[in-house]
Amino acid sequence: MVSTYPVQFDVDYPARPLNRLTTAFRIFLAIPILIVLGLLPSETLHSSDRTHMYETAIGGGLVFLSLVLMLVFRQKYPRWWFDWNLNFLRFSYRISAYVFLLDDRYPSTDEEQAVHLEFPYPDAGQLNRWLPLVKWLLAIPHYIVLFFLAIGAVVAAIIAWFAILFTGTYPRGLFDYVVGVFRWSNRVTGYAFALVTDQYPPFSLR
Repeated sequence: MVSTYPVQFDVDYPARPLNRLTTAFRIFLAIPILIVLGLLPSETLHSSDRTHMYETAIGGGLVFLSLVLMLVFRQKYPRWWFDWNLNFLRFSYRISAYVFLLDDRYPSTDEEQAVHLEFPYPDAGQLNRWLPLVKWLLAIPHYIVLFFLAIGAVVAAIIAWFAILFTGTYPRGLFDYVVGVFRWSNRVTGYAFALVTDQYPPFSLR
């Protein structure tokens, strides 16, 4: 990864034949881990006294609204909120990589596997304290573009499904495109919702 943007994302291209049997039934095999992912926010809401602050978590489990208030009024980014957001996104994208056939290993809840997501722990004092109020609004152009790119990623995954069944290989061009869409999405999430940077995301798959 050569980009200088603070949010870095990549997936290792599988230099081996992918499992055709698990590929054929991937949508069904992914159901248990998708259920685990879906339960995480609600489990967090009720798991302990400390995590009552997660009551403002957005759909998908990211700490967002409470983090906005913390940055605006205290200029603080609690480390454990940062760790939660980063690890939740890592877990989510291991599942996404599995569903989109980028990796045939079942998603781990803690191991990195082939999916790599990194962003730095921000110095809250260096972040613009008012931008968190409008970042989600400033990112609207990205949402529109990503909507159409995501449709393309679904089509690419369907084509790749047939390719893997017949050849055992994910076409490299399609692979790079899907990873690029995920990379773009992660940059927007890091900017608008995880709030780890004030640098506006580039309109780029690379």
